[in-house]
Amino acid sequence: MIYKWWHRFVRRRTKPIPVDQAILWKRRLSIAYGLVAWNAFGLVIYSAYKGKADWADYYGLKTEEEKSIPPGQAWANTLGIKNAKVYRISGFKKVDEYDIVDGEHKSVKLEAINENEELTKS
Repeated sequence: MIYKWWHRFVRRRTKPIPVDQAILWKRRLSIAYGLVAWNAFGLVIYSAYKGKADWADYYGLKTEEEKSIPPGQAWANTLGIKNAKVYRISGFKKVDEYDIVDGEHKSVKLEAINENEELTKS
């Protein structure tokens, strides 16, 4: 819907250009876009390398309470999920597991989980 309106708006206020000139400018703009995107990607990687990956914490916009909340619980709060089971995985191993009940973090003993997994494998 907006596309048709924009298309008519541009067609009324501009004059047609030759196809070869349009291709030339399309190529130039795509090269400029590629360079800008590559530099933005490099900036993100550099910021993460320098420890600025959590920009809100780096610039002091997070409180101590927000820093102490695990990421899984923070996302559950953001999405409005009251009850959830969170698994932390590093590589191919389960590192941690906990439940969120009524928005509160409830710990689950990882040793008990590992024992249960070993019993089920046997």
